[in-house]
Amino acid sequence: MIQFGTGGWRAIIGDGFTKANVRLLIQGLCDRMASEQVTQRGVVVGFDRRFLSQEAAEWACEVFAGNGVPVTYIGRPAPTPMFMWTVRNKQTPYGIAVTASHNPALYNGIKVFTEGGRDAEAEVTQELMDHINTLTDDDVLELRFDTAVEEGLITTQTSLNWYLDAILDKLDVETIRHRHLHIVLDPMFGVAQTSLQTILMTARCQVDVINERHDTLFGGRMPSPSRGTLEHLRQTVLDRDADLGIATDGDADRLGIIDDTGTFLHPNQILVLLYEYLLTGKGWTGPAVRNMSTTHLLDRVAEAHGEQCHEVPVGFKWISAKMAETDAVIGGESSGGLTVRGHIAGKDGIYAGSLLVEMVAASGKKLSELWADIVERYGQLEMVEKAYTFTPERRAELQERVFVDQDLPDFAEVHGSWGVDHVTWDDGAKIYFTEGGWATIRFSGTEPVLRVFAEMEHLEDAEAVAATIADHLGLEG
Repeated sequence: MIQFGTGGWRAIIGDGFTKANVRLLIQGLCDRMASEQVTQRGVVVGFDRRFLSQEAAEWACEVFAGNGVPVTYIGRPAPTPMFMWTVRNKQTPYGIAVTASHNPALYNGIKVFTEGGRDAEAEVTQELMDHINTLTDDDVLELRFDTAVEEGLITTQTSLNWYLDAILDKLDVETIRHRHLHIVLDPMFGVAQTSLQTILMTARCQVDVINERHDTLFGGRMPSPSRGTLEHLRQTVLDRDADLGIATDGDADRLGIIDDTGTFLHPNQILVLLYEYLLTGKGWTGPAVRNMSTTHLLDRVAEAHGEQCHEVPVGFKWISAKMAETDAVIGGESSGGLTVRGHIAGKDGIYAGSLLVEMVAASGKKLSELWADIVERYGQLEMVEKAYTFTPERRAELQERVFVDQDLPDFAEVHGSWGVDHVTWDDGAKIYFTEGGWATIRFSGTEPVLRVFAEMEHLEDAEAVAATIADHLGLEG
């Protein structure tokens, strides 16, 4: 069975991620395009640096071609946001990226984009999934890649410059140019190097790059920019006295930052910093959008400027939709993805990193000083994130216990000020405490884990709230 999550379809290579399943998924998408009578408008196909990504992209092209769908094939590993931008730019009704984003190296997958370069909404992926799982190998139509090229059904594009120029057009390059910033870039063995290095060097930054080689094992680490995976970047920033370090995940849609003091800035902090900059530094107006497990400090910034912060379920498709509905300035999530009004309707680590550099350059301050300014004005909230693995049997038990029986801890027994004000069940469970702070419990849509988030005024309280949930549910990991 092909199952879509919040970030597309992902599966273990050689188990669920196979040539047969890739072909079935693409045939299902071709059938959908035929039913919508959009076949001739074409599709965009791209891939990252993971094992089998290029091969799978070419398998996809062959099925699209076999169904008479013209393909714009990005014939080099490139950032996922570049594919989304190309879907929008070429006005194709669909596009795909072969990637498993930040998942471990043994995974691969496919993200599906819809018109305008958006992540496919849940209704689309559910309908697609239901249809795909009725197909057999005999239903798949295909045309050999070289034959499809000869017949003009596959057009290969290798230039990234349209996408890079679109980002440069949005930046205050002149201001960056005269700050002479020194930046260390860590693409985490993924696809960000060419794009980010080109943008930053165009703006006359000094750029040092680490972890740039092609390594399908991602150096033995998770290709996800987090405090635990960016020690090499942190040390390099300190050793070279750089102004900041920028890391992106495997397909460059997520961002991680090390400041001038070697401190890891959580994606929550980056989101708050950029929203404040867009409102005060660039004079923009409008609300912000965050998912249910992202910092409420963003709400404080919005309120201080007479704006609103909208909360949506986890999954960037919800953020994109709410941004379009409300004309929001920025939208993001605590896992490191964000986007800004006027760019693609999906997360983009290339643009976010570039905009952060502009913010530092325009301020005349160090990044650490900018965060200190935020804390002085809005205070500080501390977040704890935990992930727990489970067996299939344990998942069923947790599903029943938490989300059917709604069995939650008595937090007030542990700490009197943690009385529960109310709980929402729209996407997992979100618990709001009477004295402020919150916690969420939900199954991941991209990995087989149960995630627990807690945000409180003090780190020890956030840790204790998360531990209370884990103890009550018998979670380990």
